[in-house]
Amino acid sequence: MISHTYDQWRHCITVECGLALTPAFIAERLTIWRNAQAEETSRFRRLYGDQHWKAVTAWFEQAGREQEITQ
Repeated sequence: MISHTYDQWRHCITVECGLALTPAFIAERLTIWRNAQAEETSRFRRLYGDQHWKAVTAWFEQAGREQEITQ
C-alpha cells in the first residue's frame, strides 16, 4: 500500500513495519531523502515519483517535529 497521508504513512511505518520513529532513525532517513543524488533516493524517486518522495520527506520532517514536542 502506498500511503497518501501522514497518518497512513505513520501507521505503515510503526504498526505494519514495526519500526520505531526514533530521533536517530528519522535523522538517518532524512539524510538520505534530502540527498537527491543518493542511490536509495534515486531508486525511490524512479519507483514512486518525485511527488511521493517529497511527501515522504515532509512526513519524516513532521515526525521529527513531533519528537521534539514530546521530549
